[in-house]
Amino acid sequence: MSFADSYLGQLRVLIGDRLVLMPGARIVIERADGSILLQKRIDFGLWGLPGGNAEEGEGLETLVVREVLEETGLIVSGVEPFGFGCDPNYETFQFPNGDRAQFFALMFYTRRFEGEPAVTDDESSAVGWFTVDSLPEMLPNMARSVDAYLRFKTTGKFQMI
Repeated sequence: MSFADSYLGQLRVLIGDRLVLMPGARIVIERADGSILLQKRIDFGLWGLPGGNAEEGEGLETLVVREVLEETGLIVSGVEPFGFGCDPNYETFQFPNGDRAQFFALMFYTRRFEGEPAVTDDESSAVGWFTVDSLPEMLPNMARSVDAYLRFKTTGKFQMI
């Protein structure tokens, strides 16, 4: 789906670059060797987790499965929530085009996927597997999400960040 066809794209036509509050989801996809999948975003030139914003009538589990397929070509299953990102100090962005958004993201994880990751959209310039001790430069909210996942793996407690 193109940005112009998305719910947020249609909303932007009406509200311009005004701050919008957006529900969404992101996901940590972990390989058997402990590496996680990241995508390098074109808009900021930094790495992050696959994910995106909800469309009308879409649940967050469906959203995260759809976004992973659109962004990486992987088919994920068995997605489980581990935290929620909502701190406006980290989840509020002004994009290069001037649009502003504050995100509220349910964070999922999975170790179940099919396929080989590839750049399959116009939002990413690269995708790759990284060990958690050698992560590339990431968007701050995404780095916090990975840290929250690591805490979740240790404690089993839902992470509010």
